[in-house]
Amino acid sequence: MVLIDAIVIIFLAAGIIFMFTGVIGLLRLPDFYTRLHATGKCDTLGEVLIIAGLLLYHLFVYSPGAELSVKLVPVKLLFLIIFIFLANPTATHAIMKAAYKTGVKPWKKGDARM
Repeated sequence: MVLIDAIVIIFLAAGIIFMFTGVIGLLRLPDFYTRLHATGKCDTLGEVLIIAGLLLYHLFVYSPGAELSVKLVPVKLLFLIIFIFLANPTATHAIMKAAYKTGVKPWKKGDARM
């Protein structure tokens, strides 16, 4: 049990670190496109790591000896991971494409910071 707890803590901590990295990118980067790129990448990986940690915890700690409805929770978490891997990059791309089509200009070296 100690090994599983350590692995779960590592997954959760790594997910939180990636989420905070995305927040720093959102606050520090100069324009819309780089900010969206940082948050899209970091949020996707951070969310997947956190959900993977929850999935491992549920598989090995919570659900042994439980009823069927409780044992199906890891399957739902796995589907959620797949959905996040598909939906987040697609949404980020669609938002960037819409911004480009409406005329949002990318930042160039020498431009004043927004």
